[in-house]
Amino acid sequence: MQPPDFSVIHHIAIIVSDYQQARHFYVDILGLPIIRENYRAERQDYKLDLQLAGAELEIFAVQNPPQRPSFPEAAGLRHLAFKTADIEATVAYLTEHGVECEPLRTDDFTGEKMTFFFDPDGLPLELHE
Repeated sequence: MQPPDFSVIHHIAIIVSDYQQARHFYVDILGLPIIRENYRAERQDYKLDLQLAGAELEIFAVQNPPQRPSFPEAAGLRHLAFKTADIEATVAYLTEHGVECEPLRTDDFTGEKMTFFFDPDGLPLELHE
């Protein structure tokens, strides 16, 4: 029996500590379109679904989430990477909006330019040209 097709991602879910700050970052700065936005009274949290190309980014804002272990890197999801056609222009845009990016570097395997930046909770995000 052949395995089912696991090559298509439906969604990626992240937990944030401050809903309004995360909403501003992902919607207003990164420009991700809102699919659904709901307050779940029974859980006292927010769930924000954003559109990615071919997938969704689910943002859950829960009360007092534990801090994400990042440095040194922990097992699990390492980062989310966004594709960009013009990395210099994208870095300039983020910088104008108060988002710091690491210096540009070249991917050792593809030769493409890349950099990292972080969401308000310190989740590593990558730009890859």
